[in-house]
Amino acid sequence: MKIDGAIGFDPGGIGQAARRLEAAGYDGAWAAETGRDPFLPLAVAAEATEHIELATGIAVAFARNPMTLAMVANDVQQLSHGRFILGLGSQIKPHITKRFSMPWSHPAPRMRELILAIRAIWASWATDGKLDFRGEFYTHTLMTPFFNPGPNPYGNPPILLAAVGERMAEVAGEAGDGLLVHPFTTARYLAEVSIPALERGAAQAGKGRGDLTVALPGFVVTGATEEQMVASAAAARAQLAFYGSTPAYRPVLELHGWGDLQPELNARSKRGEWATMGDLIDTTVLETFCVVAPPDEVADRIKERWGGLVDRFSFYAALGEEQMAEVIAALKQ
Repeated sequence: MKIDGAIGFDPGGIGQAARRLEAAGYDGAWAAETGRDPFLPLAVAAEATEHIELATGIAVAFARNPMTLAMVANDVQQLSHGRFILGLGSQIKPHITKRFSMPWSHPAPRMRELILAIRAIWASWATDGKLDFRGEFYTHTLMTPFFNPGPNPYGNPPILLAAVGERMAEVAGEAGDGLLVHPFTTARYLAEVSIPALERGAAQAGKGRGDLTVALPGFVVTGATEEQMVASAAAARAQLAFYGSTPAYRPVLELHGWGDLQPELNARSKRGEWATMGDLIDTTVLETFCVVAPPDEVADRIKERWGGLVDRFSFYAALGEEQMAEVIAALKQ
């Protein structure tokens, strides 16, 4: 199991943060697209590091088009000397249409086509062949020598796709190189729903589970003192409540018989009652979604829950650097 960490967006400290992750033994450094662009930190990190893998986790696919994604991914792959992973996610309709002012329709088929279009663009650069991709959502038929960067000496980066629903997980298996598991998941949902869907998609492309990567940012509740444990649990409850308020994530709750929790969380979110939403996440729900353990037991609990299910793991947890070094060492044993 590879262990990944996150790069922030301190304009004066991106390189230093990436070097710290590399020195601490992390296998990968991920940049998220929340209030910042996810590609720029990785371009900086590429120059500051030597061997750690660099990934977007995630870049919002539908805020862009296949050409822009193909170009920036190709550049970061070259800057990092082949250490880049393109992690994509669809986001949800209100963000795509209201925040990015981009079209939304049939997310799973659109994502499949977007990935295939990216690969067609990369192929045209690698072979200097004609670009002739014609789909339902995207059409790319123009590539002149002036705009062709040529073959990437490090090859194309793998594409991992974020998914919660079965149809998107199938796309991750068929068109992508693996699955970015949404943190709002459980071991049971992953084993019974997500991975079987991933494997169904892979089978359509003649691939198997061994050809794919499954990466999970997992919730961990921990702390060296009781006060720290309580604070960590409160933060996890708030984040779980935020995710649980989204209708698209209801199937995870329904699998465990908690489907009625989703509309209540959604109603509170619409009333702006963010501060009280976490109160609806009881201990059973918390412990089903989160590894809950003191720092010296975190590694063992992660192995017990996620070993055999995921290939890469990153933390939704607030651990000090010394504690994280111990956990990473234990996970790698």
